[in-house]
Amino acid sequence: MNFLDGHLFPENQPPLIITAAPYAPGWLPADFPQDIPVTMEAQIQKAVDCYNAGATVLHLHVRELDGKGSKRLSKFNELISGVRKAVPEMIIQVGGSISFAPEGEGQAAKWLSDDTRHMLAELDPVPDQVTVTVNTSQMNVTDHAEDADFVGTSRANPRLFDTYKEMIVPATPLWVQEHVRRLSAAGIQSAFQCYNTNSFESVERLMRRGFYKGPLVMNWVAIGGGMDTPNVYSLGNFLRGVPDGAVVTVESNVRNVLPVNTMGIAMGLHVRCGIEDCLWNQDRSAKASTVSQIEQLVRIAREFRRPIATARQARQISRIGVFFDTVEETLVQNGFAPNRDGATQGFLRKTQ
Repeated sequence: MNFLDGHLFPENQPPLIITAAPYAPGWLPADFPQDIPVTMEAQIQKAVDCYNAGATVLHLHVRELDGKGSKRLSKFNELISGVRKAVPEMIIQVGGSISFAPEGEGQAAKWLSDDTRHMLAELDPVPDQVTVTVNTSQMNVTDHAEDADFVGTSRANPRLFDTYKEMIVPATPLWVQEHVRRLSAAGIQSAFQCYNTNSFESVERLMRRGFYKGPLVMNWVAIGGGMDTPNVYSLGNFLRGVPDGAVVTVESNVRNVLPVNTMGIAMGLHVRCGIEDCLWNQDRSAKASTVSQIEQLVRIAREFRRPIATARQARQISRIGVFFDTVEETLVQNGFAPNRDGATQGFLRKTQ
């Protein structure tokens, strides 16, 4: 991205898109019973509450009545249908991990099979986005956490803690190509989860080679443990290669969420919060609900005088439902230089 003079001024930044992640598949309802919804009615109401607080993107997972993360696509269909009726303009982003929570103590926390994840392209009603992981990676969500983050929670159990410490994200090249193809055919936008510069470069190659022809919407995932490090140097290095047409949301975990989001707000990027990423307020004196986290980001954005995106604006910024006909159009629309023409090293400038 090119940051020109005045890029930190609110009049030169897009309205802020806030993604809410309230369903927290990595936690049990007993970890935060006041804020983890279990019944379908409560899960739908949680989406409404997040929307009313200022979030225009809902990162969606589903729970069964026993409190476990659901792996049944029929339950996803039910929740998507309910959210569509309750807040029809909110962007519904289905978490591509489905439910990575272990079934029981001592079992592994792992993502479902490739074929099961492909079935997210068959959801009905159709979601606006599905998150797409790129490049198989370790996802040690405990890496930047401290013991105090888990006191009084299910993850204080050493055996359960270790299942999350050992978690792997499967995302091989052929799977990603096929997954993106199916999502695009269904009219679903791929929301890429980029763990570092390497995974972003893989997304760029998907576009340059014609596997994905749509807007570049992605999260910079800075949670450590095999993914990027939550600091300004990692973020700056990542953004160097990102084209100006990209829509970038910053994402972190534990008590890194608020400072990373504050950096994102200041820089004109977009943000994500919720109990899926962090249970606590910043001094860990109390747990912080997803709605309270959204409200906090709204207050910070207002101090910067940066407006909060309406649902309609968020859809326009992310270009929901838009796809392109050719590789060349895809590159131009996303702000990339064109593919190399003949025996050249590449383009430092875009051609006219």
